[in-house]
Amino acid sequence: MPTSTRRAADPRPTAPPRDLSLAAGLKGFHQEVGFRIDPEQSGPGFCTVTGVVEARHLNINGVVHGGVYATILDTAMGGAVITQLSEPETTATTSLYVEFLRSAREGETLTARGEVLRRGRHLAFVEGELRDGRGVRLSQGHGTWYIWSREEPPRSRGPVGPKS
Repeated sequence: MPTSTRRAADPRPTAPPRDLSLAAGLKGFHQEVGFRIDPEQSGPGFCTVTGVVEARHLNINGVVHGGVYATILDTAMGGAVITQLSEPETTATTSLYVEFLRSAREGETLTARGEVLRRGRHLAFVEGELRDGRGVRLSQGHGTWYIWSREEPPRSRGPVGPKS
C-alpha cells in the first residue's frame, strides 16, 4: 500500500521595513551584486534601484548578464509593492517577465524603477523599466507579487507524489 509524503511548510519571508531608507541598509542579494535602493527617488507605489556595472556583472560576451537585469528589476518592482503594504503584510514575487532590449557595458550606471499598477487584497501587478545613465531604456518587465498577512496560517498543500 503506497504511503503519501507530506511536504514541510514553505519558508515564509519576514516582514520588510515599510521605510525604504531602512530597507536600503539591509543586506540582500541586490546589495551582494552591487545595487542599492534609492529612497530619495522612491515613494508610495514606486521604487528606484541603482548601481554601476562592474566586471563581475558581465557575461562571456562582455555585456551585462541578463540575470543582473532581472535582479535589479525584481528589486525595484518588489520594493514598489513593499511601499503599499500594511503592517501585518508581507510579499513575494510569484511571476516576473523581463524583456531585454539593449545591452549595457562595464562602467555604465543602471537605474531601475518599479511601479505598482494595481494592488488587490492578495495580488499586486507591477511594471518596471531599466535605463542607462543617458536615459536609454535597456530592459522592461512586469510581474505579479503575492501579498499575505503574517497572521494568516500557511495553507496545507496536501500529499505530494503520485496518486495511487
